[in-house]
Amino acid sequence: MTVILLRHGVSTSNTAHTLAGRSPGVDLTERGSDQALAVAERLSPLPIEHIVHSPLLRCTRTVSPLADKLGVEPEPDERLLEVDYGDWTGRALSDLVKEPLWKTVQGHASGAVFPGGEGLAQVQFRAVSAVRAIDAELAARHERDVLWVACTHGDVIKSLLADAFGIHLDGFQRIVVEPASISVVRYTPVGPSVWRVNDTGSDLSALAAARQQSQRAGPVPGGEVDAAPRADNGNIANPSDTGSRDQ
Repeated sequence: MTVILLRHGVSTSNTAHTLAGRSPGVDLTERGSDQALAVAERLSPLPIEHIVHSPLLRCTRTVSPLADKLGVEPEPDERLLEVDYGDWTGRALSDLVKEPLWKTVQGHASGAVFPGGEGLAQVQFRAVSAVRAIDAELAARHERDVLWVACTHGDVIKSLLADAFGIHLDGFQRIVVEPASISVVRYTPVGPSVWRVNDTGSDLSALAAARQQSQRAGPVPGGEVDAAPRADNGNIANPSDTGSRDQ
């Protein structure tokens, strides 16, 4: 059984450099919508039979073009929701980097609990449990291998990949998951294997932009926004030195 972990496209909160969390109404930007169309083109030739997604708008919008192309009805699943960042929700990243908890999120993620929200260990448990349960359900239903898509958020995907790699959650910030990227995990009776990580196709502009961000305060909750953020005209914009969270 093989799952394609799809992160939503660039959102309005990504470009505003705020931490959206579960805030309602956070939509894709024009670039994010273009990414969703590109993902649909990339993935539609594959024999995908099932699509599940976080109920948040940015994920719903991301899977919509793919679902239309495949003729598959996408299913929202609350177990794939974004991290509940609690009191951090909606705040500017430039303010959050000053919080003492920021360093805990970077170096001891398993001990990080967001004030008024949930802990990253809780996030990993619910996400891994959800994906494995869906995988088992599809296996039982079809009695054969099934290729399916789970569209969710940066930290959620990174926690899933950490589990699949067999690494401690404290190391999950070493994994990069950009908007509209795909990561692929194949689950077998003897354990998972990782086939792709942060695959965004042939666009490697993020590698050049990463040089400009070497002094930032490390990865941020939610995952990278866009290592090479673009203005509406498609040109590379000036990246923020705070990085980019899942918004």
